[in-house]
Amino acid sequence: MKVFVLLVLSAYILIENEAAMTDAQLKAALKLLRNVCQPKNKATNEQIEAMHKGDWNQDKNGMCYMHCVLNMYKLIKKDNTLDYEVGMSTIEAQAPDSIKATAIHSLNSCKDAAKTTSDKCIAAFEIAHCLYLDNPPAYFLP
Repeated sequence: MKVFVLLVLSAYILIENEAAMTDAQLKAALKLLRNVCQPKNKATNEQIEAMHKGDWNQDKNGMCYMHCVLNMYKLIKKDNTLDYEVGMSTIEAQAPDSIKATAIHSLNSCKDAAKTTSDKCIAAFEIAHCLYLDNPPAYFLP
């Protein structure tokens, strides 16, 4: 339900302002997304922070957290591959200018990052890991 509210709020902001989200709005959206996905997948703060610091040695909970995040953003298809078209349109419409160029570059670099498509959590983890490796300082997932 929280994600639905977030999406409706984001759409309202875009319609009213006819502009991308601000950095503050993005930060709030990412926090909400983390608050939904973290307890759902029993990922710890330490696991999530480790990924942001480059430690991608994760168990299934950390991997499934990434699936939840990508799924909430509609960035992963039913076949567990990156939904490139949705990702590009979302970045173009909603990403703040401060991350737009790097996010587009990372998405282009990670089009085919999912190799283990038989497992949704591993596939999402592979995509998120690729996004991180493309530009660690500009990593944008929560």
